[in-house]
Amino acid sequence: MKTAIIFFFAVLSEVTATTALKFSEGFTKLIPSVIVVVGYGASFYLLSLSLKVMPIGMAYALWSGIGIVLTVIAGIIIWRESMDWARGIGIFLIIVGILIINLFSKSVAH
Repeated sequence: MKTAIIFFFAVLSEVTATTALKFSEGFTKLIPSVIVVVGYGASFYLLSLSLKVMPIGMAYALWSGIGIVLTVIAGIIIWRESMDWARGIGIFLIIVGILIINLFSKSVAH
């Protein structure tokens, strides 16, 4: 359970940093730029802690997949980015992949 919480915050930090990256306007805005650096630093640190228990392939697939989905949702909500059929199918396939990994993978944490 502790690893899951750490992993959750790794993903949340990555999504926060990526969202701030857009707000930083090419690192020309100080506060969003600081959030980017701190967010990615925290994300990688927390991911590294998760890797003590989780298999690297599973951790990275989940970290990046969940991050992609949440970042797309942030783009839709914050910047009113459109949702077309290709984006929708892509997000659906990512979610299906995450579910398959979690429900059927024989890789176990050590």
